[in-house]
Amino acid sequence: MSKFAIEVEGLRKTFGKHTVLDGIDFTVPAGTVYAMLGPNGAGKTTLIHILSTLVAPDEGSVRVAGYDVVTEKHDVKRSISLTGQFAAVDEVLTASENLRMIGRLCGLTAAQSRARTDTLLAHFDLKEVADKRVKTYSGGMRRRLDLAISLAATRPVLFLDEPTTGLDTISRRALWDIILQLKEQGITIFLTTQYLEEADQLADLIAVIADGHIVATGTAEELKARVGGEVIELRNAQDELIQTIPTTGSISDVRRTLNELSSKVSQEARVSIRKPSMDDVFLALTTKKLEGAAVL
Repeated sequence: MSKFAIEVEGLRKTFGKHTVLDGIDFTVPAGTVYAMLGPNGAGKTTLIHILSTLVAPDEGSVRVAGYDVVTEKHDVKRSISLTGQFAAVDEVLTASENLRMIGRLCGLTAAQSRARTDTLLAHFDLKEVADKRVKTYSGGMRRRLDLAISLAATRPVLFLDEPTTGLDTISRRALWDIILQLKEQGITIFLTTQYLEEADQLADLIAVIADGHIVATGTAEELKARVGGEVIELRNAQDELIQTIPTTGSISDVRRTLNELSSKVSQEARVSIRKPSMDDVFLALTTKKLEGAAVL
């Protein structure tokens, strides 16, 4: 594999008259976590489907693990694992039975499949429920099993399409820990997410996609720096957020902003100053206007 696990250039995809991806360009360094962040309908799932050979691109070059997704589809499939938005597990079977079955389908011998199953059950903290039917599992347990199944065969690239959707906070953070452990093993992880904190916590690089275009790429800190040095929050007497205003962080800029606000809002309003968050980045890059605020 080259230094890039994923290479995309000029990617376009249209369904009918609707252009979902409109000239996408990006590369994913091998052994990193790369997050694609964007609102519903931005094209994240379509991109995952193209990268995993489920959907063909209309235009452009797409290579995964060094292979072309169109002309070398079989090689791409042998190089990737995919976990979709919904857990794809057989609820009638146990965790052990699910894992052994997938192992055999991936070409492992019976002995290899049993050994791999034992390893994955331990790694994903499922040993205690290994012989219980999946229909009795919680959402978090099903998601862990789903991710374990995607790793039944060791592949260099893992696609995760909104992997923590629907999970509670504890289950979500447990899955984050597993994802970071996979990265330490040298696996390249491409994930799509709507959770801003998830991208912030996990990703080495983040791409923000909106209306079929990548509007920004960088580390979490680099993207936050684009918003400004400090963010002023204005809240009413009921502690409801009225307005969010990015500033350079300088005393003069903060003073100027506060002076402008003093003549426009109720004297009961409260002001706080904080560092930019991924929420600020997301809003600044994917919308032209914030309700009640100036163009960012």
